Amino acid sequence: MKGPRLAARARLKWDRVGNHHLLLYPERGMALSESAAAILKLCDGDHSVDAIVEEMARTHGAADPEIIRRDVVALLEAMRKRGLVD
Repeated sequence: MKGPRLAARARLKWDRVGNHHLLLYPERGMALSESAAAILKLCDGDHSVDAIVEEMARTHGAADPEIIRRDVVALLEAMRKRGLVD
């Protein structure tokens, strides 16, 4: 089963001035938190939602995996509603 993937019209970019990631899409953009950027970087179509949750749990070891899952799913759903994740 294929995992989530950034929509073709969306791309991640590092903003050196603001020192954060941006999610850019036609005529718009949004500043991302470090964790949101980390999640979206894994949206390459090869990582399942479970794999994304596992990677986030590995890199944020002190956090409860169920909270991580809830946050990952919420972000992906919000991005899907905006047409930024397929």
